[in-house]
Amino acid sequence: MATPPPCSAPSLLPQPSAGRDRAWRGTLLPRPQAAPDAWSRHSSQQVPLFGGRPARMRSPSSAAPAPAALPADAAASSGLGMSALCDPAGPLAPPAPAAHGPASPLSAQELAQEIKAFLTGVDPVLGHQLSARDHARCGLLLLRSLPPARAAVLDHLRSVFDESVRAHLAALDEGATTSPQHLRPPPPSHAPSGGPGLEDVVQEVQQVLSEFIRANPKAWAPVVSAWSIDLMGQLSSKYSGRHQRVPHAAGSLNELLQLWMGCRATRTLMDIYVQCLSALIGSCPDACVDALLDTSVQHSPHFDWVVAHIGSSFPGTIISRVLSCGLKDFCVHSGAGGGSGGAGGTPPTPSADIFSSNPTVPGEKRVPKIASVVGILGHLASRHGDSIRRELLRMFHESLAAGSGGRGGDPSLQATVPFLLQLAVMSPALLGTVSGELVDCLKPPAVLSQLQQHLQVFGREELDNMLSLAVHLVSQASGAGAYRLLQFLVDTAMPASVITPPGLAVPDAVREACDRLIQLLLLHLQKLVHDRGGSPGDGVLGPPPPPRMVPFLDALRSHVGELCGETLRLERKRFLWQHQLLGLLSVYTRPSCGPEALGHLLSRARTPEELSLATQLYAGLVVSLSGLLPLALCSCLARVHAGTLLPPFTARLLQNLALLVGWEQQGGEGPAALGARVGEAVSAQLPDLAPLLLHPEEEVAEAASSLLAICPFPQGALLPAQLLSLVRAGVSRFFASLRLHGPPGVSSASHLLTRLSQASPASLKAVLQLLVEGALHRGNAELFGGEGEGGSENVTPTAPSSSASAYLLETNRRHTAAVPGAGGVWSVFHAGVIGRGLKPPRSAHSRSAQEVTYNTQSLLGLLVHCCSTAGGAGASDCWGGPALSPEAAKAVAVTLVESVCPDAVGAELAWPPEDYARTTVERDLRIGRRFREHPLLFELLKLVAAAPPALCYCSVLLRGLLAALLGHWEASRHLDTSQSPWQLEASCTLVAVMAEGSLLPPTLGNMHEVFSQLAPFEVRLLLLSVWGFLREHGPLPQKFAFQPERGRFVRDFSREGGGSGGPHLAVLHSVLHRNIDRLGLFSGRFQAWPTVLRPGT
Repeated sequence: MATPPPCSAPSLLPQPSAGRDRAWRGTLLPRPQAAPDAWSRHSSQQVPLFGGRPARMRSPSSAAPAPAALPADAAASSGLGMSALCDPAGPLAPPAPAAHGPASPLSAQELAQEIKAFLTGVDPVLGHQLSARDHARCGLLLLRSLPPARAAVLDHLRSVFDESVRAHLAALDEGATTSPQHLRPPPPSHAPSGGPGLEDVVQEVQQVLSEFIRANPKAWAPVVSAWSIDLMGQLSSKYSGRHQRVPHAAGSLNELLQLWMGCRATRTLMDIYVQCLSALIGSCPDACVDALLDTSVQHSPHFDWVVAHIGSSFPGTIISRVLSCGLKDFCVHSGAGGGSGGAGGTPPTPSADIFSSNPTVPGEKRVPKIASVVGILGHLASRHGDSIRRELLRMFHESLAAGSGGRGGDPSLQATVPFLLQLAVMSPALLGTVSGELVDCLKPPAVLSQLQQHLQVFGREELDNMLSLAVHLVSQASGAGAYRLLQFLVDTAMPASVITPPGLAVPDAVREACDRLIQLLLLHLQKLVHDRGGSPGDGVLGPPPPPRMVPFLDALRSHVGELCGETLRLERKRFLWQHQLLGLLSVYTRPSCGPEALGHLLSRARTPEELSLATQLYAGLVVSLSGLLPLALCSCLARVHAGTLLPPFTARLLQNLALLVGWEQQGGEGPAALGARVGEAVSAQLPDLAPLLLHPEEEVAEAASSLLAICPFPQGALLPAQLLSLVRAGVSRFFASLRLHGPPGVSSASHLLTRLSQASPASLKAVLQLLVEGALHRGNAELFGGEGEGGSENVTPTAPSSSASAYLLETNRRHTAAVPGAGGVWSVFHAGVIGRGLKPPRSAHSRSAQEVTYNTQSLLGLLVHCCSTAGGAGASDCWGGPALSPEAAKAVAVTLVESVCPDAVGAELAWPPEDYARTTVERDLRIGRRFREHPLLFELLKLVAAAPPALCYCSVLLRGLLAALLGHWEASRHLDTSQSPWQLEASCTLVAVMAEGSLLPPTLGNMHEVFSQLAPFEVRLLLLSVWGFLREHGPLPQKFAFQPERGRFVRDFSREGGGSGGPHLAVLHSVLHRNIDRLGLFSGRFQAWPTVLRPGT
């Protein structure tokens, strides 16, 4: 019997490989190479090709089912290798459906006619062209009756599915351009052969193939799965982007999935593949997975919708089998464990199945499947990340548990680690999936030891390649696992401590490897950071490309604080690595992380060595980041005012800033350039630093005071509001430090206020005014011996608080019902409550006299420094002390008047007759009471008197105090003045102050020396003489003349006519004569000698 003539099977789709085209280009079946007459022998014995009755009208289901495998002797004689297609011991093909009646086998003539009709596409009986439906059913009949025709029939069915897909898309286009779906008429029954009429053929194909798969899955499932998955890939690639109804693969995956699953042909192919995979899932699904990988390599990304659907249907199987197949393919291409890699490795073994839908062609270069593995797992990572992570870690642990095995071990186990590294390099999604648990996986020392032993079998070049991959992977790590990975590497690379338990020690080889890994990582990050803008010519013809991202550094953005804390621990190599990493992170994320890192170092450094890390970081970044220090200071102050920076760190920040500024000012060791920059940055933030002087934490307030005391002020003048707020805060800080630490603790606040007083005349006045007002405030009065807040006059301890408050309210209502008049009935002074007795005595001062004196001297010293003239060094008094500015002393005098007696502000400086004092009794008594409550007022008067003519502006206070003393001495019935010690001391001090302020001539100014030896009425007489002198020679500033050679104002009493006190000395001389026995020695002090100005007066 002659061999059949050559023919070609119709094919409308591009074939996936050149081998398939060559296999079916000439004949239906390949001609055997070993036995040329095998086909004729098999045909004459088994299947006669010609003769018998025609079988043109038979359906594929009405034909008798052919056995799934030919007899063994026929298969052997034909040389077709049918054992590769069918299982000889398997069951027969499924019987025909019962609806068609009993099946009968085809005769040889019928089978020959079917073959001829299938090959030519023409009905051999009627002679007309077969429709697509009849042609497909002819192929299905041959598929049931002639197993060797399987490949040719499946190849022809590709055109059927292709036409069905084309018709489906055309119908979608027509429906979109005409009318809505519910308004379109149903398709006619005589639809074209290529139209919707092929859907029933597609259904028959699915039915036939499903029966074959159920009958013999081992033989049919691999072939049918490869055919269906490859056909889906071809259809996806053919229509993607070239049809208006098919979205591009770069678009939404859900849209693609909905479109293709809505097509009957592609949905049928998907169902067929799923059935094949389900049939083999319990035994060996590698063939199905291999086909999926091969197709994914060829048709990605158009094939992604298939991968997504199948992966979601069989996540566990797909993940494990895809990784297994990918590992095997990796071993073949890389030569890991068994070959030299690449083309020099062991070539793949040709398939024994000559009817395979994807035969291997000799000399064909295979494409590695690892890219397809990455794509498939990347699709599954979003929903099945946990399963992928568990499978990857399982493979890793299994490879380590099996041991290195040497070169003769299992190649797949040996290649697992390089394979996993390659997967992670190619897929950031997989790296992110496993990076979270990678540290926990590697933490046990036993795992590191096993890994080190496992890698010993690799050569130097292979180890270097894997180390480079590891460095790249670490630089691509993202999320929370990046910082944990860094900490793990640093901890592992650190030398073992003497207290490390023996079982937890890391092998030296592992430690050295981690050390080298960190160094290479820092070098790699440095290249990425400084080259991230691309090559110089990238933006010549267009906009510059966006900077390249470094996921590892992006993940460390939120861990800047932890990195700074670890750096400040100063642990050998650790702090050097992390300090370098901080610099790279600052340059990469500029300008955000640089100021943050510098702020953390400045706020946490506790020693000069730790502070030097901040200076080194600044020195490395100042070239790359402009304005780094001001930004760092602004961010830190923002955190302070927001309450996110704890008070200890705030105090440390201010102390370190003060230390840096001090280094620059003292000219000692330290970064002078940084100190100058710090001073400039701090001076620009004075409005934000001023509130820190009022911080509730003493440590913070003191540190702020120390910093502001030495930092330079801005070049331009401060705004009045800013200056006033800074002065107020500085004064409050002064009194708070004096209360808590005493005079030794006010040095920084005093220095700050002194510098503020020299800033401008307005600031000088504000400093002096606030200092005097603060010293006289009840909250601070007890510091200087005055009555504090506990000495209230209205508290009655014997009465309950509620009744006392009610009684006080009624008293105030009664006393304010009418306008009080001077000297009237309402000019009363509460000395107690009727029925309760006198007021209780005020509580004694809690501070000792020595402490009060010390505090007073501290305040007066500050006032003297503030009142000193700007030219201070050359201006001094006769004793070499600083000369006080008259204007500054005048400001103190005015403030005294406003604080002691506000209603006397603006009163005339000239003294009225002594009878006028009767109209100001209440005011004079109030002034006297304030002087008694605040001994500091006398010291302040002495300060004012030291800068004539400033004391003239205190005339109203002097007049009121003198009137109060005159009233007391007039009412006193004691024999001597020792019974009124305070009044005696006040009288002496008042006269001495007026003499010091050049309000009295020296003769009258010395009379206070004899007050203690006189009776009260005699003291009153002498004070009346003082009043008379001041009435005649009023304390007016116009009577003072400035002497440039002395640098101060001086009053010449000889030019005033009786200014030496001659007429007013008669009373003094009379008192001296009356007490000549006791005061004779003082007579020389009260003679009116010719006026000779002595230096300093």
